[in-house]
Amino acid sequence: MQQTVDWGRTAYREAWDRQLELVENRKAGGCADTLVLTEHEPVFTIGARQGAGDHLVWTQSMLESQGIEVVKTNRGGDITYHGPGQIVGYPIMSLRERKDLHAYLRELEEVLIRTVGHFGINATRREGKTGIWIKDRKIAAIGVAVKSWITYHGFALNVNPDLAHYAGIVPCGITDGSVTSLEQECEAPPLIGQVKSRLILEFWNLFGNRT
Repeated sequence: MQQTVDWGRTAYREAWDRQLELVENRKAGGCADTLVLTEHEPVFTIGARQGAGDHLVWTQSMLESQGIEVVKTNRGGDITYHGPGQIVGYPIMSLRERKDLHAYLRELEEVLIRTVGHFGINATRREGKTGIWIKDRKIAAIGVAVKSWITYHGFALNVNPDLAHYAGIVPCGITDGSVTSLEQECEAPPLIGQVKSRLILEFWNLFGNRT
């Protein structure tokens, strides 16, 4: 059993609280494995990696002028941006049967590679870095956490976000690459609804029989 829910547009802190409620529900057996999809209001999130906060570039006044919140979070990884035009996925799933977080991360990457591949984009992994890349351009970020082997946090796929907002950070600590989107890479960019539909299909094609 599994389910997909779309929360629409959410504030990051609200979505984090709702994830934790789902984690507790999943742990207690009150719900099935769930893929949550959302788009966040503009926010920079600082991950658990040491020194991640040092990669915030903009001052408080610049953040306020751009309407971007900053939230310190407990997911893995560095600092990243979320905003409208970006599909954020939060899988709330049990890994109790296998307890392999590394394999789970690789599978999330595979879902994203297959999704953008459907739209003609040849994305790959980069050695030593999480996320999905088109050469040195990052199109999707991943940062996860587990609680009692129930997953939360997840991934963010850039469809058509405001890429100018990435100037406010060193995204994911990247100093040897840049950030891109399907809008930038596709001759005929897909609508965000089309990408969501494909993402859901690829996600459950891979995870439906594994969790």
